[in-house]
Amino acid sequence: MKILAVSTGTAQRLAGKNYKTGIEKHPVNGPVLIDAEGLVGDAICNRKHHGGPEQAVYVEGSLTLDWWAAELGRPIPPGTFGENLVIEAIDNRLVAVGDRFAFGDIVLEATSARIPCATFAAHMDDPVFVKRYFRAGRPGIYCRVLSGGVVQAGMPVIYTPYGGEKVTMPELMETYGRIPAADHTRYLSAPISAKIRKLLTAG
Repeated sequence: MKILAVSTGTAQRLAGKNYKTGIEKHPVNGPVLIDAEGLVGDAICNRKHHGGPEQAVYVEGSLTLDWWAAELGRPIPPGTFGENLVIEAIDNRLVAVGDRFAFGDIVLEATSARIPCATFAAHMDDPVFVKRYFRAGRPGIYCRVLSGGVVQAGMPVIYTPYGGEKVTMPELMETYGRIPAADHTRYLSAPISAKIRKLLTAG
């Protein structure tokens, strides 16, 4: 298992939009520094919904991107979904909160699932892509940085599944905004993102 691609982006306007987004990302040749806020130099425009320590790095598994390439009938170059890292042999459906990816000095911990939005649909040039993404049940993986360092394509990755009760990425996307009360304790037992934790403990 290894890092297949490292991608960053700059702030750009999508066609028909009056705001800038950093969703357009492209592979980087050479090393990139990862700190607590993510990949240094990567554009994060909407800080309300993206970026920050709990969503510092966005990961896609190569098996999931291969599935999307077959589903869409076209290649999915690295960075297409706005991801920072593509990791070999990972199926997003099997990743859970607390799973860790270690490479070099870097350790990432999965915190939450990618929730599709209108910007993503516009970027994919498909007005129904949000619904399509939800139906697919293969959301991308947001991670916090437990230990920073330098990353580049080709680095070997050690994947360590979380040892506690599982809260998977598909489950997080499916229950977004309406987590059943019966699941609150299980969700809170995992190292879930601070935003979701706050929602679960409010009141």
